[in-house]
Amino acid sequence: MPRKLLLSVWLPVIFLTGCGPSLSSLWQDYQARFIEGGRVIDTGNGNISHSEGQGYAMLLAAALKDRKAFDRLWQWTRANLQVRPDHLFMWRRRPGIPLSEEDPNTATDGDLLIAWALLEGGMAWRDAALTQAAWEILIDLKRTVVRHWHGQVVLLPGATGFERQEYLILNLSYWIFPAFKRLSAHDSDSLWPQLTTSGLMLLRQARFGAFKLPPDWLEAGENLKPWRERPPRFGYEAVRIPLYLIWAGYADPELLSPYLGYWQAFSEFIPPWIDLTNNCLGAYQASAGTHAIAALVRHKLSQSFWFKPQPLDQDYYSATLVLLSQLAAASAP
Repeated sequence: MPRKLLLSVWLPVIFLTGCGPSLSSLWQDYQARFIEGGRVIDTGNGNISHSEGQGYAMLLAAALKDRKAFDRLWQWTRANLQVRPDHLFMWRRRPGIPLSEEDPNTATDGDLLIAWALLEGGMAWRDAALTQAAWEILIDLKRTVVRHWHGQVVLLPGATGFERQEYLILNLSYWIFPAFKRLSAHDSDSLWPQLTTSGLMLLRQARFGAFKLPPDWLEAGENLKPWRERPPRFGYEAVRIPLYLIWAGYADPELLSPYLGYWQAFSEFIPPWIDLTNNCLGAYQASAGTHAIAALVRHKLSQSFWFKPQPLDQDYYSATLVLLSQLAAASAP
């Protein structure tokens, strides 16, 4: 059985002694591969850096009480992404591209992840400046991306570009349920439980294709359907949804069974995506990160043995999902 070691007040960490590298050693490997001077490098996407990657790495640093890494990450993020008139973050910086030529739009998941990480860091290290920075982000986030749809509070994926005359564009993998749970404990605003309610409702309604899965991008008009301007897939974005559900303690079989059914349908092969309109599959093996989330879902629903940690591969996103799956497994209620 995995042994649990409490490394902080908020996220216990699994160590599988004798079965593979510990999370702390994986974190060291992750930093060596993907972090340079506080900048997280997306190796599978032209070596760009983005708010999502900075937020994930800051959460990992806070979980492992790595203050030096956390401070480097936050310093780079603040200097290079928090460059808008508000406290939100430019979603992307590309190597060698001047700031004036970058898209100033935000990514709501990145903003949420960074604010959550700052809140955790502020509590872990009793640093009021980090906590204050978190609330400043959240105030602007509430003002900028919160909308209403059919009586429910929803999140736009970014500050601009996601509202049409007849519908809203949503990304359900931006509903970071464990962040909402933590924020609810420290903020009396009813927004966070309302977002939890709307996210769970949308996940129960936005089910498409043979396996009844949510799409990466969702069009919320009179009805719900995959967004017409993107491939109608359950893939690289929506794969994070069951991770966040489990991390927040929402391991209801009714919510998780569609993912388990999909991933168990092909034996050892897990496709990277499925088209939700014609059920065509990506014809290559999904990444180690997707396999890690699939193992997490199996573990929660069938109490199977937890996956053996493997050394990280060369892809930033896959490696990140591997580490986050271990955090979710250890910290889920």
